Amino acid sequence: MKKVITLLCLVSFGFINAQEAFSGKGDIKVNVGANLQDGGSGIQGSVDFGLGENFSFGFVASYLLGVDNYSGFYHGSLTPYNDQKPEFIDRFDAKARINANLSSVIGVKQLDVYPGLSLGLHNFGAHVGGRYFFTDGFGVFTEVGFPVAKYGSNNDPFYHLNNQATFSLGASFNL
Repeated sequence: MKKVITLLCLVSFGFINAQEAFSGKGDIKVNVGANLQDGGSGIQGSVDFGLGENFSFGFVASYLLGVDNYSGFYHGSLTPYNDQKPEFIDRFDAKARINANLSSVIGVKQLDVYPGLSLGLHNFGAHVGGRYFFTDGFGVFTEVGFPVAKYGSNNDPFYHLNNQATFSLGASFNL
Protein backbone atom coordinates (compact mmCIF):
# COMPACT_ATOMS: atom_id res chain seq x y z
CA MET A 1 0.00 0.00 0.00
CA LYS A 2 2.91 2.35 0.75
CA LYS A 3 4.25 1.79 -2.77
CA VAL A 4 0.90 2.76 -4.31
CA ILE A 5 0.68 5.92 -2.21
CA THR A 6 4.28 6.85 -3.07
CA LEU A 7 3.60 6.31 -6.78
CA LEU A 8 0.44 8.43 -6.64
CA CYS A 9 2.34 11.22 -4.88
CA LEU A 10 5.10 11.17 -7.51
CA VAL A 11 2.60 11.21 -10.38
CA SER A 12 0.63 14.03 -8.75
CA PHE A 13 3.82 16.03 -8.21
CA GLY A 14 4.75 15.52 -11.88
CA PHE A 15 1.39 16.77 -13.11
CA ILE A 16 1.31 19.75 -10.73
CA ASN A 17 4.81 20.90 -11.70
CA ALA A 18 4.49 20.14 -15.42
CA GLN A 19 6.08 22.62 -17.81
CA GLU A 20 5.37 23.85 -21.31
CA ALA A 21 6.02 21.07 -23.84
CA PHE A 22 6.52 23.18 -27.00
CA SER A 23 7.19 26.91 -26.99
CA GLY A 24 7.48 27.53 -30.75
CA LYS A 25 10.24 29.24 -32.68
CA GLY A 26 13.72 28.47 -31.30
CA ASP A 27 12.54 25.53 -29.20
CA ILE A 28 14.78 22.43 -29.37
CA LYS A 29 13.61 19.03 -28.18
CA VAL A 30 15.72 15.85 -28.01
CA ASN A 31 14.14 12.40 -27.63
CA VAL A 32 16.02 9.22 -26.69
CA GLY A 33 14.25 5.93 -26.26
CA ALA A 34 13.41 2.38 -27.22
CA ASN A 35 12.22 1.42 -30.68
CA LEU A 36 9.88 -1.60 -30.74
CA GLN A 37 8.69 -3.38 -33.87
CA ASP A 38 8.07 -6.79 -35.41
CA GLY A 39 11.28 -8.77 -35.85
CA GLY A 40 13.52 -6.51 -33.77
CA SER A 41 13.96 -3.88 -31.11
CA GLY A 42 16.49 -1.11 -30.70
CA ILE A 43 17.15 2.52 -29.88
CA GLN A 44 15.87 5.74 -31.40
CA GLY A 45 17.09 9.30 -31.12
CA SER A 46 15.53 12.43 -32.54
CA VAL A 47 15.90 16.19 -32.42
CA ASP A 48 13.23 18.74 -33.36
CA PHE A 49 13.76 22.46 -33.97
CA GLY A 50 10.85 24.88 -33.58
CA LEU A 51 10.25 27.10 -36.61
CA GLY A 52 6.97 28.69 -35.55
CA GLU A 53 4.18 28.49 -33.00
CA ASN A 54 2.95 25.13 -34.35
CA PHE A 55 5.66 23.90 -36.72
CA SER A 56 9.01 22.15 -36.31
CA PHE A 57 11.49 20.17 -38.37
CA GLY A 58 14.00 17.61 -37.25
CA PHE A 59 15.89 14.41 -37.71
CA VAL A 60 15.40 10.91 -36.35
CA ALA A 61 17.72 7.89 -36.40
CA SER A 62 17.14 4.36 -35.19
CA TYR A 63 19.28 1.26 -34.87
CA LEU A 64 17.95 -2.23 -34.24
CA LEU A 65 19.99 -4.04 -31.59
CA GLY A 66 18.04 -7.24 -31.31
CA VAL A 67 16.99 -8.71 -34.67
CA ASP A 68 15.70 -12.16 -35.52
CA ASN A 69 17.99 -14.13 -37.85
CA TYR A 70 16.46 -15.65 -40.98
CA SER A 71 16.65 -19.23 -42.23
CA GLY A 72 14.81 -20.65 -45.22
CA PHE A 73 13.74 -19.63 -48.70
CA TYR A 74 12.56 -16.01 -48.94
CA HIS A 75 9.54 -15.32 -51.18
CA GLY A 76 10.05 -18.42 -53.31
CA SER A 77 13.69 -17.67 -54.05
CA LEU A 78 15.92 -20.58 -54.98
CA THR A 79 18.66 -19.21 -52.72
CA PRO A 80 18.49 -20.75 -49.23
CA TYR A 81 19.31 -18.59 -46.23
CA ASN A 82 20.88 -20.33 -43.26
CA ASP A 83 20.82 -18.31 -40.02
CA GLN A 84 21.27 -15.09 -42.06
CA LYS A 85 22.05 -11.99 -39.97
CA PRO A 86 21.09 -8.46 -41.04
CA GLU A 87 23.84 -6.06 -42.04
CA PHE A 88 24.27 -2.50 -40.73
CA ILE A 89 22.15 -0.96 -43.51
CA ASP A 90 19.32 -3.35 -42.62
CA ARG A 91 19.45 -2.29 -38.97
CA PHE A 92 19.96 1.48 -39.38
CA ASP A 93 17.49 4.13 -40.53
CA ALA A 94 17.74 7.93 -40.64
CA LYS A 95 15.00 10.40 -41.58
CA ALA A 96 14.36 14.10 -41.94
CA ARG A 97 10.93 15.09 -40.66
CA ILE A 98 8.43 17.89 -40.18
CA ASN A 99 5.88 18.12 -37.37
CA ALA A 100 2.71 20.04 -36.62
CA ASN A 101 3.00 20.75 -32.88
CA LEU A 102 -0.52 20.99 -31.47
CA SER A 103 -0.06 21.88 -27.78
CA SER A 104 -1.41 25.42 -28.24
CA VAL A 105 -4.24 24.16 -30.46
CA ILE A 106 -5.51 21.57 -27.96
CA GLY A 107 -5.03 24.00 -25.07
CA VAL A 108 -2.73 21.87 -22.90
CA LYS A 109 0.72 23.48 -22.73
CA GLN A 110 2.33 20.54 -20.94
CA LEU A 111 1.34 18.06 -23.66
CA ASP A 112 2.74 18.36 -27.18
CA VAL A 113 0.90 16.14 -29.65
CA TYR A 114 2.69 16.18 -33.01
CA PRO A 115 1.63 14.46 -36.22
CA GLY A 116 4.15 14.67 -39.03
CA LEU A 117 5.80 13.36 -42.18
CA SER A 118 9.27 11.90 -42.67
CA LEU A 119 11.60 11.18 -45.58
CA GLY A 120 14.23 8.55 -44.86
CA LEU A 121 16.74 6.08 -46.23
CA HIS A 122 14.14 3.32 -46.61
CA ASN A 123 10.76 5.02 -47.03
CA PHE A 124 8.53 8.06 -46.99
CA GLY A 125 6.42 7.85 -43.87
CA ALA A 126 4.21 9.46 -41.29
CA HIS A 127 4.22 9.54 -37.51
CA VAL A 128 2.13 10.66 -34.55
CA GLY A 129 3.77 11.38 -31.24
CA GLY A 130 3.32 13.03 -27.91
CA ARG A 131 5.60 14.61 -25.30
CA TYR A 132 4.80 15.50 -21.72
CA PHE A 133 7.26 17.58 -19.66
CA PHE A 134 7.43 17.15 -15.89
CA THR A 135 10.04 19.89 -15.45
CA ASP A 136 11.45 22.58 -17.72
CA GLY A 137 14.10 20.22 -19.09
CA PHE A 138 12.78 16.66 -18.70
CA GLY A 139 9.77 14.76 -19.97
CA VAL A 140 8.62 11.58 -21.64
CA PHE A 141 7.63 10.85 -25.21
CA THR A 142 5.88 8.19 -27.23
CA GLU A 143 5.63 7.90 -30.98
CA VAL A 144 4.09 5.63 -33.62
CA GLY A 145 5.53 5.68 -37.14
CA PHE A 146 4.50 3.91 -40.31
CA PRO A 147 5.63 3.86 -43.96
CA VAL A 148 3.51 5.47 -46.67
CA ALA A 149 5.74 4.66 -49.67
CA LYS A 150 8.58 2.11 -49.53
CA TYR A 151 11.82 2.23 -51.53
CA GLY A 152 13.37 -0.74 -53.28
CA SER A 153 12.11 -4.22 -53.92
CA ASN A 154 11.01 -6.85 -51.46
CA ASN A 155 13.77 -9.34 -52.36
CA ASP A 156 15.74 -9.22 -49.10
CA PRO A 157 14.64 -11.13 -45.99
CA PHE A 158 15.33 -7.98 -43.90
CA TYR A 159 13.50 -5.52 -46.18
CA HIS A 160 10.60 -5.35 -43.72
CA LEU A 161 12.76 -4.18 -40.77
CA ASN A 162 12.64 -0.49 -41.75
CA ASN A 163 9.37 -0.70 -43.68
CA GLN A 164 6.76 -1.38 -41.03
CA ALA A 165 4.94 0.29 -38.18
CA THR A 166 7.15 1.15 -35.20
CA PHE A 167 6.44 2.16 -31.63
CA SER A 168 8.90 4.26 -29.62
CA LEU A 169 8.94 5.53 -26.06
CA GLY A 170 11.49 7.16 -23.84
CA ALA A 171 12.82 10.37 -22.35
CA SER A 172 12.53 13.86 -23.83
CA PHE A 173 14.83 16.77 -23.09
CA ASN A 174 14.45 20.49 -23.63
CA LEU A 175 17.64 22.25 -24.77
